[in-house]
Amino acid sequence: MGGGGIWAKYVNDFKARVIADGGSMESPSCAKSDVKFLVQNPEPVPTPAFTGLLNDYSGAAAAYSLRLLDNTYTGNAIKVRRSSDNAEQDIAFVNNELDTASLETFAGSGDAFVTTWYDQSGSGNDATQTTAASQPKIVSSGSTILENAKAAIRFDGSDDYIETSAVSYTQPHTLFDVRRYYENITQIGISLKSSDSSFADSNISGTLRSYYGSYVTPQVVDNTNQGLWYSLGNGATSATGLDGATAIVSQGGSQSVDLITLGRRGSSGLNAKIILQEVVFYNSNESTNRTGIETNINDFYSIY
Repeated sequence: MGGGGIWAKYVNDFKARVIADGGSMESPSCAKSDVKFLVQNPEPVPTPAFTGLLNDYSGAAAAYSLRLLDNTYTGNAIKVRRSSDNAEQDIAFVNNELDTASLETFAGSGDAFVTTWYDQSGSGNDATQTTAASQPKIVSSGSTILENAKAAIRFDGSDDYIETSAVSYTQPHTLFDVRRYYENITQIGISLKSSDSSFADSNISGTLRSYYGSYVTPQVVDNTNQGLWYSLGNGATSATGLDGATAIVSQGGSQSVDLITLGRRGSSGLNAKIILQEVVFYNSNESTNRTGIETNINDFYSIY
């Protein structure tokens, strides 16, 4: 292989170590060739294994997202209906995010609407809507709806909503979600009760409120930006917060959860003009994990 230089130094150093260990070495020219190849062609650094939010913070009772939340989840993200012929198709994940290429290919130049938002928690609490007129939109005129450069589901504030089948959870419970209201009017984004008596993180004319028998003290909502919302239903220490802010604590009731509705208040209307990207519900008090969970969500969505 000729010459001295850096390769000769590598080989001589290697030879010295082999002899010191009581061994013998192949010819210097062959060793030089091997060393040069290894230096110029290092083994690739392995890609770290993906871990999702639910891998780090397990135990969710329902989890809806347009990104993969659990590396053991093998299901789809959503099922959609296209406007051209009302055909439906499941849309999976690619590189741990919604497969928007397949989504747009399926939608063509028209619109697509969410008929099912699959639950990634393993609890089987899929959120569904079988009435076409009430299905929220995810593709508009052939393009995926985006919020802060990530896929998003848009509810029209008129009759759009999706919800689970009946569930039965008692307090404490904790809700984290990524949303934006696009109009400051009285509207309920997510409710946890079929009746009016319990809802989480609503927009009441420009203020954030949760209701567990009595309002949690309101916090101003910025409807021009995506927000990370937090709600804890825990009796007298029910709380709410926005974008990592300190939770606002208020006296509250101890209502149970019998239905999870996205986009309006249970069966009572007050539909929301809202964009949703992720909703994670725990039937437990996750206040001690709040910082970690919100850091994971914010790292992906770059909200604040």
